[in-house]
Amino acid sequence: MGNQIKGRCRCCSKEFSRAGIIKHLASCKDRVEAENELKTNKKTGYFELLITDKYQKEYWLVIEIEDTAKLQDLDWFIRDIWVECCGHLSSFNVGGRLYDSMPSKGNLWGPPSQSMVIQLKKVLSVGMHFSYEYDFGSTTELIITVKAHREGKKKKESVTILSRNNPPEFICSICEKNPAVWVKPEGYYNGLPFLCEECLAKNESDEDFILPVCNSPRMGVCGYDGSRKYPE
Repeated sequence: MGNQIKGRCRCCSKEFSRAGIIKHLASCKDRVEAENELKTNKKTGYFELLITDKYQKEYWLVIEIEDTAKLQDLDWFIRDIWVECCGHLSSFNVGGRLYDSMPSKGNLWGPPSQSMVIQLKKVLSVGMHFSYEYDFGSTTELIITVKAHREGKKKKESVTILSRNNPPEFICSICEKNPAVWVKPEGYYNGLPFLCEECLAKNESDEDFILPVCNSPRMGVCGYDGSRKYPE
């Protein structure tokens, strides 16, 4: 897969590349109209964040999150949509400072980590790049870029998904024609990781440990089987 998998704008449903959606969101008329329709006079600040996998750039998200939300809230969102499988630890690295889901008082490899219970506006600024890791064994590594900050009407939810990459399509590694719906993690070693329903039925031994194909960079890793909260 290349890096040009497109995604839809949540507000107008038009499709754009990862780079194109950022430019579009700055001038999307439907986005402005949707906010004007909110029946509230309360205002709050929002950060616009681009989240991508460090290595698999075809997986990306653009979200808007209240600047008074905490790093912990961002951690929960990322877990819910992309990575949560077994309750692993996670960590943000913001400007060289670590913010952990379970902060430690001491660290043999550097300064002690800090709590994620800190407001975004106290640690983030526009143009900043920072990183996120989930699971320090089979690690999923993400890069987060602060694309913009604005003031707007306060919405019900502190996090809004503005766009998300369309689900990548995988072809069955066995028949090489049907869409794959299952991934066999150990199959990555022999070049046969993907299975369609038909080929799985013919190869019952492959049912020992398979996971569903899903729209996440953690697909096929550990016990990750997709998001319960966010549809693909």
